[in-house]
Amino acid sequence: MNPPRSGRFDHQLTFDLPHRAALGRDDFLVSSANHQAVAMIDRWPDWLNPGLILIGPPGSGKTHLAEVWRSRSVARMCSAADLAVAEVPALLAQGAVVVENLPGIALDQAALFHLINLARETGGYLSLNDLSSRLKAMPIASLGEPDDELLRGLLIKLFADRQIAVDEPIIAYMLTHMERSAAFARRIVETIDRTALAERAEVTRSFVARLLRESAERDVFPEDG
Repeated sequence: MNPPRSGRFDHQLTFDLPHRAALGRDDFLVSSANHQAVAMIDRWPDWLNPGLILIGPPGSGKTHLAEVWRSRSVARMCSAADLAVAEVPALLAQGAVVVENLPGIALDQAALFHLINLARETGGYLSLNDLSSRLKAMPIASLGEPDDELLRGLLIKLFADRQIAVDEPIIAYMLTHMERSAAFARRIVETIDRTALAERAEVTRSFVARLLRESAERDVFPEDG
């Protein structure tokens, strides 16, 4: 494993290599913003209902939590756009399925209801991400925007996923100067990583402050197109 990048780049060439986010149960950060949803996932297979709906704002951890459950249940994964009646039996062949990005603009509602009914009939399980209100009679696991504790942990994890070592003053500065959402945290850490590579720069507080300021200016004065 490569050592964490402290911010200094001495190589002549840099490469924008893809990174793999840690998506295991031990990597999922728990706080008051999501502990009820995590408890429901951890309770499986002792569910009273064969299905569970995961809802929450972008970047709140729905995909991560669904992956935790998929790994435990050996569930198949399907996008709402790919859901079709003919595919339903195969999707439930393993006894569990995750359907992401519901409802979607091309949702086959007949296929969705067939999937739910078949899960009930066969004792299968399904996790539904971002379902519309028409099926909210099913149990709902809600993930909220991060509180201070979760946002701090998320920033540390996002930097660690990219092997970037940052100190506490940088994290503390970001917590008081950034948009308070998980989605923005992911975007700004990606921007910091990409810009540091391009500029061969150290990830210092002043460097992070500059990128936060530039991000805020783009939001106020969006670029044309």
